[in-house]
Amino acid sequence: MNSSSFTLTLAISAMLAIGLPGASAAEPVTRGENSAIIPVPKLENDSYDWHKRHEDVMRVKAVIDPEIVLIGDSITHFWAGEPKAHTVRGAKAWEAEFGRSRVLNLGFGWDRTQNVLWRIDHGELDGIKPRVVVVNIGTNNTSQTPNARQNTAPEIAEGVRTVCERIHAKLPDAKILLMAIFPREEKPDHPRRRLISETNGLLARMAKEKGYEFIDPGPGFLTPDGLLSRDVMPDFCHPSEKGYQIWANALRPWIQAPASKR
Repeated sequence: MNSSSFTLTLAISAMLAIGLPGASAAEPVTRGENSAIIPVPKLENDSYDWHKRHEDVMRVKAVIDPEIVLIGDSITHFWAGEPKAHTVRGAKAWEAEFGRSRVLNLGFGWDRTQNVLWRIDHGELDGIKPRVVVVNIGTNNTSQTPNARQNTAPEIAEGVRTVCERIHAKLPDAKILLMAIFPREEKPDHPRRRLISETNGLLARMAKEKGYEFIDPGPGFLTPDGLLSRDVMPDFCHPSEKGYQIWANALRPWIQAPASKR
């Protein structure tokens, strides 16, 4: 498959999995730059108000005084928690895992690493002292839209590294739990699967180097022959309640760990 066909395949997959939105402000980057590390606000139009959600975060974070923070895209956004999401897909798993904890959900639908960097730079982590930060970002960097290009595996890994470094600079005492990018698309030979697998290999090495805890629940989402079922991810991207429980199970040893293991 040549590079243009590969990009087209990923673009079509992105439209099917998430829905290609209308145009927003395109990324102000030039050829050759890694767009994944250049902070930008909202890039894509979606079924919620991105800027209002940022305002909601700034309003509620001190009230919550979170001990756990989740940072990510729509996969995190749609789980549950505060600020409240317009779509909730994993309320039971959320309650089972976080029901007795103070948790801030910094998931924003359609976010890429560059959007998370902008949000961190604009105060979302200021003035809080969580003990754990869960980072699940990068899947949307595998998509090509009119507003942002698809990134390569090394670019995505650099973007995630930069996010984690920003988090550590803001919250030096917090344990960073870095999630592998979850599998997407139904079949294991899909080009996006290969891109995600390559990226996860880089993320695992980076996490070991930096002292982050790397958590990969990916095999739990798949059948023995590597298929991703609609039972776990109905659109082959966003988890169902069952899928969120798989994620919760992977997090549990660290979320509920005694103080000596934090």
